[in-house]
Amino acid sequence: MSLDTLKVTIERGPDAGSAQREFDVPAYDNQTVLDVVSWVQQNADPTLSYRFACRVGMCGSCAMMVNGAPRWTCRTHISKVSDGGSIAIGPLRNLPVIKDLAVDMDPFFDKWVAAEGVHHATLTRDDPIEALGVDVPEQSTADFGRECINCSICYAACDTVAGNTDYLGPAALQRAWNLLHDAKDDGRAAILDAVSGSGGCHNCHSMGSCTTYCPNELDPMSAIAGLKRETAKSFFKRGR
Repeated sequence: MSLDTLKVTIERGPDAGSAQREFDVPAYDNQTVLDVVSWVQQNADPTLSYRFACRVGMCGSCAMMVNGAPRWTCRTHISKVSDGGSIAIGPLRNLPVIKDLAVDMDPFFDKWVAAEGVHHATLTRDDPIEALGVDVPEQSTADFGRECINCSICYAACDTVAGNTDYLGPAALQRAWNLLHDAKDDGRAAILDAVSGSGGCHNCHSMGSCTTYCPNELDPMSAIAGLKRETAKSFFKRGR
């Protein structure tokens, strides 16, 4: 292998780690991991399956494991992750593998629903739209969390999810925390009940991988800590 060539190892097959193939990929300046995967699919193995869409860090669909860490491959430059000209690429962990680098996102989104991560309307479509002041303190918390694009990087990074498949995971709990502070959401009781169950926020060990790896620099660990406080308050207020 020359300095102008990358030694790329890609996991193949329906199961993560079931098989690996190595490819020699031309190296060039400003090359991203997604560029490498695309080169392999277009020039070496057209059967390679993977996902991508926007290529500019807006959709999150190109997320993969790169040298053991979850990353957006379109925003990850080879120069930052290459280990002596070698790089290992695999599907996101903690999710079922459909084929090669493409994972099934259904369990991830199912947990959003389980965490009551859906809007609970306070009005009907027949009611007039109410103005929401910009000076509502709680609303700034809800607005910040909306930067989540559901890429599941935090879910793949979470060791609690890896050890407990019932755990709702950081993205779903972050979403629940956002809605808890949304002035236009009326689901507080339902949300607190949902996130305090056996797979809820109290399973979090506060290891912080979710916050460390979030590409949008969100802080799911703090959101989960907030849910722990609110569910505890709710528990004692109800006297049970």
